[in-house]
Amino acid sequence: MIAAIKPAGANTRGLLAYLYGPGRHDEHTDPHIVAGFAMLGMPDPGRDENATLTQLARYLDEPVRLRNSEFGKKITDHVWHCPVRAAPEDRHLSDAEWGEIAQRIVAAACIAPEGDDLSCRWIAVRHADDHIHILATTVREDGRRPKLHDSGIRVGDACRQIENDYGLRRLRKGDRTGTRVPTQAEMHKAQRLGWEQTSREWLQDRIRAAIPHARTAEELLAYLEADGIAIKARRGPSGDLLGYAAGRPGDLNKDGEQIFHPGGKIAPDLTLPKLQARLEAGQPEEHPTARRNRPATPWHQATEALDTFRTDLADDTHAQAHITALGELLEATAQQAPTRLRAELQAASKAFARAQRSQVRAEDRAAHAIRHAARDIVHTATGPDGSALAALIAALLWAGIIANRWHEAKGHAHQADAARRALHHLQAAADQALAPTLVVLEQRQPKQEIRRTLAHDVRAAVPDHADRILTDPSWPALAAVLADAEARGHQPHQLLKEAAAQRELATARQPARVLITRLQHTSRNPSPNPRAEAARRRTTASVTGRRATASMPSVAPGGRPNRPRR
Repeated sequence: MIAAIKPAGANTRGLLAYLYGPGRHDEHTDPHIVAGFAMLGMPDPGRDENATLTQLARYLDEPVRLRNSEFGKKITDHVWHCPVRAAPEDRHLSDAEWGEIAQRIVAAACIAPEGDDLSCRWIAVRHADDHIHILATTVREDGRRPKLHDSGIRVGDACRQIENDYGLRRLRKGDRTGTRVPTQAEMHKAQRLGWEQTSREWLQDRIRAAIPHARTAEELLAYLEADGIAIKARRGPSGDLLGYAAGRPGDLNKDGEQIFHPGGKIAPDLTLPKLQARLEAGQPEEHPTARRNRPATPWHQATEALDTFRTDLADDTHAQAHITALGELLEATAQQAPTRLRAELQAASKAFARAQRSQVRAEDRAAHAIRHAARDIVHTATGPDGSALAALIAALLWAGIIANRWHEAKGHAHQADAARRALHHLQAAADQALAPTLVVLEQRQPKQEIRRTLAHDVRAAVPDHADRILTDPSWPALAAVLADAEARGHQPHQLLKEAAAQRELATARQPARVLITRLQHTSRNPSPNPRAEAARRRTTASVTGRRATASMPSVAPGGRPNRPRR
């Protein structure tokens, strides 16, 4: 059951005309009152042919008129309107049941608390089987205003209890992190202009797509302007950015002026402070050795950035930061992926946007590696090879599974549901990305004798999952990957143990495929030679020692340092 409180209005008679009218598409039938304040003596134009809408409006507005006559400042925002709708699959509710539901909702909203004879005047009008409209005038009989702060949250909680008591479809409790539901006016305008999305939905997608391209809020706004989006920046006297609003091209008001939406109205996590925290969270200075050992391509770099995703979720603030950054990496991958995979990855990114935000405050600096990888991907000029892309999508899929489990453990129902919807699209993308590689590998599968030896390695390395792996249709392709890795100096037994430790196989739909993508990433380079590595370290230490000795001033027999030669 959904109760949607509308913005306060000023025209009681006008709203009654809509409620008792035919509707915009003749969908209103038999409008009548099912509950209300002091029902005795209240006119009902739907049941009394002598009653008029004007009489009913005057009855509801009486406390407002009395207050306005006593005080100089008139009240004009006194009309409270709340449609209440049941789910399409819910049973038919009687007038009496709808009346009881209306009374519980106005009590929860503090319009008419239970047992309060001096509360606001209200009615509940039913003109369809599946919903009612509650109209109230927000001046009490004693002239005071009701306390409506957070009434939406209280009404939502009441709806969840009503669903339980009446056996209706159960909806999840809101957590104040969701985007605003488009208004009917926004939806009608989009339909009229031939847009598939309302302006706020369209702007949200564009801003999220731009985030991986920017390092600061200023860069983000400049990128959006270059993309044709109207930007209105709010700045202080010093020129510092204090806020922003964005407008969709062609979204004009009745005077032909551009309509702007503040970032926080577009989505809760797109306010300027939250964007600055994500974009300008600073990165630690990279050590030259780490830079030298960085993977060759951004695609491999992104996969390695996700390797510690599970352990990075131990702290809640770090977990939220990594999940937010995961959404940015998913968006970056969708933008740069081949056309055949782009639709599924974009759908996954759009679904995961809801999983990126929760009530947990993120420590954004903790996720710099993933965010850095996302920026590198959107700025790379070359696309990934098949195995690198398959490995990254498989890593994104596993990270999404971990994010879903974290949200479920924390009781984040909306976020967990969003993550599950994203996983559906990621799984489809992972299957599509790996398909060409599987064809090539199966054609190169090793001989039967070599496969038997490799099967022994599988049973020794991952005994709990060996039967599933060896009966997986992709086992011949996995055997080819293991044989290739062994030819490069790796030990198949050790590679399998490391892969299984990195990504648990119990929930894997096809464990052999999971291992293929993982092993192709970890075994892409030749295995280091321990003797050669030890010799390199000795050589490095020797050269460093000679350089240090050469840089020290020599000492003459008399104890005075010699001057270095010019």
